[in-house]
Amino acid sequence: MHTLDLTYVGHGLHEELVAYVADQEGFPEQEGVHLALRDGVSWDDQRLRRGATIGLGRSVFTRLADGVEWTALSVSTHRPLFWFVGGPQVSAMEQLRGRRLLVHAPHTAPGCFARIVLRRHGLDPDRDLECVVRPPGDYAMDLRRLRAGEVDAAYLGSTLAPAQVAAEEGFHELAWVGDHLAIPTVGLAVDPAVIPLDHPAVTAAVRAQRRALALLAENPETAIAYLQRFLGRATPDEVRRYHARFIAPWFTTDGQVDLAVADEGLAAVAAELGVTEVPRAADVYLTDLVTL
Repeated sequence: MHTLDLTYVGHGLHEELVAYVADQEGFPEQEGVHLALRDGVSWDDQRLRRGATIGLGRSVFTRLADGVEWTALSVSTHRPLFWFVGGPQVSAMEQLRGRRLLVHAPHTAPGCFARIVLRRHGLDPDRDLECVVRPPGDYAMDLRRLRAGEVDAAYLGSTLAPAQVAAEEGFHELAWVGDHLAIPTVGLAVDPAVIPLDHPAVTAAVRAQRRALALLAENPETAIAYLQRFLGRATPDEVRRYHARFIAPWFTTDGQVDLAVADEGLAAVAAELGVTEVPRAADVYLTDLVTL
Protein backbone atom coordinates (compact mmCIF):
# COMPACT_ATOMS: atom_id res chain seq x y z
CA MET A 1 0.00 0.00 0.00
CA HIS A 2 1.22 3.49 -0.87
CA THR A 3 1.51 6.26 1.72
CA LEU A 4 1.04 10.02 1.37
CA ASP A 5 0.97 13.01 3.69
CA LEU A 6 -2.16 15.11 3.09
CA THR A 7 -1.99 18.50 4.74
CA TYR A 8 -4.71 20.96 5.64
CA VAL A 9 -3.65 24.59 6.13
CA GLY A 10 -6.76 26.02 7.78
CA HIS A 11 -9.11 24.89 10.52
CA GLY A 12 -12.75 24.03 9.97
CA LEU A 13 -14.98 21.92 7.79
CA HIS A 14 -14.10 23.99 4.70
CA GLU A 15 -10.76 22.20 4.46
CA GLU A 16 -11.33 19.10 6.53
CA LEU A 17 -14.81 17.84 5.59
CA VAL A 18 -14.10 15.87 2.42
CA ALA A 19 -10.86 14.30 3.69
CA TYR A 20 -12.58 13.48 6.99
CA VAL A 21 -15.51 11.78 5.27
CA ALA A 22 -13.14 9.82 3.02
CA ASP A 23 -11.18 8.69 6.08
CA GLN A 24 -14.25 7.72 8.10
CA GLU A 25 -15.66 5.73 5.18
CA GLY A 26 -12.34 3.94 4.56
CA PHE A 27 -12.03 5.17 0.98
CA PRO A 28 -8.23 5.77 0.96
CA GLU A 29 -7.42 2.21 2.06
CA GLN A 30 -9.93 0.84 -0.44
CA GLU A 31 -8.07 2.76 -3.16
CA GLY A 32 -4.71 1.48 -1.96
CA VAL A 33 -3.22 4.43 -0.10
CA HIS A 34 -2.58 5.22 3.56
CA LEU A 35 -3.17 8.94 4.06
CA ALA A 36 -1.55 10.70 6.98
CA LEU A 37 -3.73 13.78 7.54
CA ARG A 38 -1.40 16.50 8.81
CA ASP A 39 -2.02 19.89 10.40
CA GLY A 40 0.10 22.23 8.29
CA VAL A 41 -1.44 25.51 9.41
CA SER A 42 1.88 26.74 10.81
CA TRP A 43 4.16 24.99 8.30
CA ASP A 44 6.28 26.97 5.89
CA ASP A 45 5.84 26.49 2.15
CA GLN A 46 8.92 24.29 1.75
CA ARG A 47 7.64 21.76 4.25
CA LEU A 48 4.20 21.74 2.65
CA ARG A 49 5.73 20.80 -0.70
CA ARG A 50 6.78 17.39 0.64
CA GLY A 51 3.21 16.10 0.50
CA ALA A 52 -0.19 16.79 -1.01
CA THR A 53 -2.30 19.65 0.33
CA ILE A 54 -6.00 20.25 0.68
CA GLY A 55 -5.53 24.04 0.72
CA LEU A 56 -5.86 25.13 -2.90
CA GLY A 57 -6.18 28.76 -1.84
CA ARG A 58 -2.75 28.78 -0.23
CA SER A 59 -1.15 26.66 -2.96
CA VAL A 60 -2.44 28.91 -5.75
CA PHE A 61 -1.49 31.99 -3.73
CA THR A 62 2.05 30.60 -3.50
CA ARG A 63 2.08 29.82 -7.21
CA LEU A 64 1.11 33.39 -8.09
CA ALA A 65 3.37 35.08 -5.54
CA ASP A 66 6.43 32.81 -5.61
CA GLY A 67 6.21 30.77 -8.80
CA VAL A 68 5.93 27.36 -7.10
CA GLU A 69 3.95 25.33 -9.62
CA TRP A 70 1.41 23.76 -7.31
CA THR A 71 -1.09 21.85 -9.44
CA ALA A 72 -4.60 20.91 -8.35
CA LEU A 73 -5.91 17.48 -9.32
CA SER A 74 -9.28 17.71 -7.56
CA VAL A 75 -11.53 20.62 -6.61
CA SER A 76 -14.08 20.32 -3.81
CA THR A 77 -15.62 23.80 -4.01
CA HIS A 78 -15.14 27.12 -5.80
CA ARG A 79 -16.68 29.13 -2.96
CA PRO A 80 -14.48 30.17 0.00
CA LEU A 81 -16.19 29.51 3.33
CA PHE A 82 -15.33 32.77 5.11
CA TRP A 83 -17.71 35.39 6.43
CA PHE A 84 -17.71 39.00 7.63
CA VAL A 85 -19.67 39.32 10.88
CA GLY A 86 -20.41 42.70 12.42
CA GLY A 87 -20.89 43.58 16.05
CA PRO A 88 -24.10 45.13 17.41
CA GLN A 89 -23.38 48.51 15.78
CA VAL A 90 -22.38 47.20 12.32
CA SER A 91 -25.19 45.75 10.21
CA ALA A 92 -23.83 46.30 6.67
CA MET A 93 -20.45 46.07 4.94
CA GLU A 94 -20.53 49.77 4.14
CA GLN A 95 -20.65 50.53 7.87
CA LEU A 96 -17.14 49.10 8.25
CA ARG A 97 -15.75 52.45 7.10
CA GLY A 98 -13.72 53.89 9.96
CA ARG A 99 -14.14 50.71 12.02
CA ARG A 100 -11.83 47.96 13.31
CA LEU A 101 -11.98 44.61 11.50
CA LEU A 102 -10.32 41.47 12.84
CA VAL A 103 -9.00 39.67 9.76
CA HIS A 104 -6.27 37.42 8.35
CA ALA A 105 -3.02 38.96 7.10
CA PRO A 106 -2.95 40.31 3.51
CA HIS A 107 -0.23 37.82 2.48
CA THR A 108 -2.46 34.83 3.28
CA ALA A 109 -5.09 33.43 0.93
CA PRO A 110 -8.06 34.15 3.28
CA GLY A 111 -6.73 37.63 3.93
CA CYS A 112 -6.35 38.26 0.20
CA PHE A 113 -9.93 37.08 -0.38
CA ALA A 114 -11.12 39.45 2.35
CA ARG A 115 -9.41 42.41 0.71
CA ILE A 116 -11.01 41.61 -2.64
CA VAL A 117 -14.47 41.50 -1.08
CA LEU A 118 -13.88 44.74 0.82
CA ARG A 119 -12.90 46.49 -2.41
CA ARG A 120 -16.03 45.13 -4.10
CA HIS A 121 -18.00 46.91 -1.40
CA GLY A 122 -16.18 50.18 -2.13
CA LEU A 123 -13.79 49.93 0.84
CA ASP A 124 -10.02 50.35 0.63
CA PRO A 125 -8.66 47.91 3.23
CA ASP A 126 -5.59 50.09 3.78
CA ARG A 127 -7.35 53.43 4.18
CA ASP A 128 -11.04 53.15 4.88
CA LEU A 129 -10.90 50.91 7.94
CA GLU A 130 -8.42 49.48 10.41
CA CYS A 131 -7.57 45.86 9.68
CA VAL A 132 -6.44 44.14 12.88
CA VAL A 133 -4.45 41.10 11.82
CA ARG A 134 -5.16 37.78 13.50
CA PRO A 135 -3.38 34.43 13.04
CA PRO A 136 -5.23 31.30 11.87
CA GLY A 137 -7.22 29.59 14.60
CA ASP A 138 -10.65 28.39 15.65
CA TYR A 139 -12.11 31.93 15.87
CA ALA A 140 -13.23 31.60 19.48
CA MET A 141 -10.99 34.51 20.48
CA ASP A 142 -12.36 36.56 17.59
CA LEU A 143 -15.85 36.23 19.05
CA ARG A 144 -14.56 37.12 22.49
CA ARG A 145 -12.92 40.30 21.20
CA LEU A 146 -16.01 41.20 19.18
CA ARG A 147 -18.23 40.61 22.21
CA ALA A 148 -15.96 42.81 24.34
CA GLY A 149 -16.09 45.64 21.82
CA GLU A 150 -12.35 45.56 21.12
CA VAL A 151 -13.17 45.33 17.40
CA ASP A 152 -16.29 46.19 15.40
CA ALA A 153 -16.34 43.21 13.06
CA ALA A 154 -14.55 39.93 12.44
CA TYR A 155 -13.73 37.74 9.46
CA LEU A 156 -14.67 34.19 10.45
CA GLY A 157 -14.02 30.75 9.00
CA SER A 158 -15.89 27.47 8.99
CA THR A 159 -15.26 26.37 12.56
CA LEU A 160 -18.51 28.25 13.23
CA ALA A 161 -21.96 28.57 11.67
CA PRO A 162 -22.25 32.33 11.02
CA ALA A 163 -26.06 32.56 11.24
CA GLN A 164 -26.12 30.71 14.55
CA VAL A 165 -23.30 32.82 15.99
CA ALA A 166 -24.92 36.08 14.88
CA ALA A 167 -28.29 35.14 16.35
CA GLU A 168 -26.81 33.89 19.61
CA GLU A 169 -24.48 36.84 20.16
CA GLY A 170 -26.60 39.69 18.79
CA PHE A 171 -24.19 40.19 15.88
CA HIS A 172 -24.92 40.71 12.18
CA GLU A 173 -24.01 38.62 9.15
CA LEU A 174 -22.46 41.11 6.73
CA ALA A 175 -21.24 39.06 3.78
CA TRP A 176 -20.25 35.59 2.70
CA VAL A 177 -17.07 35.62 0.61
CA GLY A 178 -18.56 32.96 -1.67
CA ASP A 179 -21.26 35.40 -2.79
CA HIS A 180 -18.63 37.84 -4.05
CA LEU A 181 -15.60 35.77 -5.08
CA ALA A 182 -15.42 32.34 -6.71
CA ILE A 183 -12.10 30.51 -6.88
CA PRO A 184 -11.20 26.88 -6.12
CA THR A 185 -10.14 26.83 -2.49
CA VAL A 186 -10.05 23.20 -1.35
CA GLY A 187 -9.41 19.83 -2.99
CA LEU A 188 -6.05 18.19 -3.56
CA ALA A 189 -2.86 19.64 -5.01
CA VAL A 190 0.79 18.66 -5.28
CA ASP A 191 3.99 20.35 -6.40
CA PRO A 192 5.08 18.24 -9.42
CA ALA A 193 8.69 19.23 -8.78
CA VAL A 194 8.49 17.11 -5.62
CA ILE A 195 5.72 14.56 -6.27
CA PRO A 196 4.82 13.42 -9.81
CA LEU A 197 1.25 14.18 -10.80
CA ASP A 198 0.75 10.55 -11.82
CA HIS A 199 2.16 9.05 -8.62
CA PRO A 200 -0.07 6.10 -7.61
CA ALA A 201 -0.50 7.46 -4.09
CA VAL A 202 -1.75 10.79 -5.45
CA THR A 203 -4.11 9.10 -7.89
CA ALA A 204 -5.53 6.95 -5.08
CA ALA A 205 -5.95 9.96 -2.80
CA VAL A 206 -7.84 11.87 -5.51
CA ARG A 207 -10.14 8.92 -6.09
CA ALA A 208 -10.84 8.66 -2.36
CA GLN A 209 -11.74 12.34 -2.17
CA ARG A 210 -14.03 12.08 -5.17
CA ARG A 211 -15.83 9.14 -3.63
CA ALA A 212 -16.38 11.28 -0.54
CA LEU A 213 -17.73 14.13 -2.66
CA ALA A 214 -20.11 11.75 -4.41
CA LEU A 215 -21.30 10.38 -1.07
CA LEU A 216 -21.98 13.88 0.27
CA ALA A 217 -23.95 14.76 -2.87
CA GLU A 218 -25.94 11.54 -3.08
CA ASN A 219 -26.77 11.21 0.62
CA PRO A 220 -27.79 14.56 2.15
CA GLU A 221 -28.64 12.99 5.51
CA THR A 222 -25.16 11.48 5.70
CA ALA A 223 -23.66 14.84 4.78
CA ILE A 224 -25.67 16.59 7.50
CA ALA A 225 -24.62 13.99 10.08
CA TYR A 226 -20.97 14.60 9.26
CA LEU A 227 -21.45 18.39 9.35
CA GLN A 228 -22.92 18.10 12.83
CA ARG A 229 -19.59 16.71 14.04
CA PHE A 230 -17.89 19.93 12.98
CA LEU A 231 -20.59 22.39 14.03
CA GLY A 232 -20.97 21.39 17.65
CA ARG A 233 -22.58 24.68 18.71
CA ALA A 234 -25.34 24.42 16.09
CA THR A 235 -28.69 22.67 16.43
CA PRO A 236 -29.73 20.03 13.86
CA ASP A 237 -32.01 22.57 12.15
CA GLU A 238 -29.16 25.09 11.96
CA VAL A 239 -26.88 22.46 10.47
CA ARG A 240 -29.53 21.65 7.85
CA ARG A 241 -29.77 25.30 6.88
CA TYR A 242 -25.97 25.52 6.71
CA HIS A 243 -25.89 22.46 4.45
CA ALA A 244 -28.60 23.87 2.17
CA ARG A 245 -26.89 27.27 1.88
CA PHE A 246 -23.18 26.51 1.69
CA ILE A 247 -22.57 22.82 0.97
CA ALA A 248 -25.23 21.24 -1.23
CA PRO A 249 -25.24 23.93 -3.97
CA TRP A 250 -21.51 24.59 -4.04
CA PHE A 251 -19.48 21.45 -3.34
CA THR A 252 -18.68 19.52 -6.50
CA THR A 253 -19.92 16.01 -6.99
CA ASP A 254 -16.90 14.80 -8.96
CA GLY A 255 -13.90 16.98 -8.10
CA GLN A 256 -13.91 18.74 -11.46
CA VAL A 257 -13.04 22.39 -11.96
CA ASP A 258 -15.03 25.12 -13.69
CA LEU A 259 -12.24 26.67 -15.75
CA ALA A 260 -14.13 29.88 -16.52
CA VAL A 261 -14.77 30.48 -12.82
CA ALA A 262 -11.17 29.59 -11.98
CA ASP A 263 -9.74 31.96 -14.60
CA GLU A 264 -11.81 34.82 -13.19
CA GLY A 265 -10.77 33.99 -9.64
CA LEU A 266 -7.09 33.77 -10.54
CA ALA A 267 -7.28 37.16 -12.23
CA ALA A 268 -8.88 38.72 -9.14
CA VAL A 269 -6.25 37.32 -6.78
CA ALA A 270 -3.42 38.28 -9.12
CA ALA A 271 -4.74 41.83 -9.32
CA GLU A 272 -4.88 42.09 -5.53
CA LEU A 273 -1.29 40.78 -5.30
CA GLY A 274 -0.06 43.04 -8.09
CA VAL A 275 1.00 40.03 -10.18
CA THR A 276 0.96 40.71 -13.92
CA GLU A 277 1.65 37.22 -15.27
CA VAL A 278 -1.43 35.14 -14.54
CA PRO A 279 -1.36 31.41 -15.38
CA ARG A 280 -4.26 29.86 -17.22
CA ALA A 281 -6.65 27.92 -15.04
CA ALA A 282 -6.21 25.00 -17.45
CA ASP A 283 -2.54 24.85 -16.42
CA VAL A 284 -3.22 25.09 -12.68
CA TYR A 285 -6.22 22.79 -12.29
CA LEU A 286 -5.66 19.47 -14.06
CA THR A 287 -8.68 17.71 -12.65
CA ASP A 288 -9.13 15.48 -15.70
CA LEU A 289 -5.86 13.59 -15.06
CA VAL A 290 -7.56 11.19 -12.65
CA THR A 291 -10.78 9.35 -13.41
CA LEU A 292 -12.86 7.12 -11.18
